[in-house]
Amino acid sequence: MTITIETPRLMLRPPELGDWEVIAAFLGSDRAGFIGGPYTRAKAWRGFGHMVGHWTLRGFGLFVGLEKDSGAPVLSAGPWFPEGWPEHELAWSVWDASAEGKGLAAEAAIATRDWAYTELGLGTLVSYIDADNTRSAALAKRLGCVIDPNAPLIDGGEEDAHQGAYHVWRHPAADADGNPGAYA
Repeated sequence: MTITIETPRLMLRPPELGDWEVIAAFLGSDRAGFIGGPYTRAKAWRGFGHMVGHWTLRGFGLFVGLEKDSGAPVLSAGPWFPEGWPEHELAWSVWDASAEGKGLAAEAAIATRDWAYTELGLGTLVSYIDADNTRSAALAKRLGCVIDPNAPLIDGGEEDAHQGAYHVWRHPAADADGNPGAYA
């Protein structure tokens, strides 16, 4: 059974081999700078394998967002908890500049956060956002997040090996029924 989430403009599903060329282009570009890129094609393959393998090992992971109109994969979003992360993260990346400014990342983040709270039973999530990533910080604020200065950091401390200084943005907690907190 494949897990899918449908939003008004996106179909969200686990990554597939057919996503490789699109994500390789993203990871090899300057657009991947806030997540440690740009990557060589070989390192991008390892990153893609990490993304796919997370689903196998954890039973959840980053969803690939396909625009319904075109069927094109344009982003990833979802719960993320690799080794060394002290808390479950809600992560997102917009792969192509043409998908920016449309609210697609917000749509995907809200849908996958709701899914993480209701289907995985998570009570809270954080997003680890590079201190210079103003677009992701703005999205975190839109999602109702606040910087949590007391949150534990990823192994490696404030400056993890794959990213510079970052902030830990705390998402609104789910209520007793697993429903997410309010967002703007």
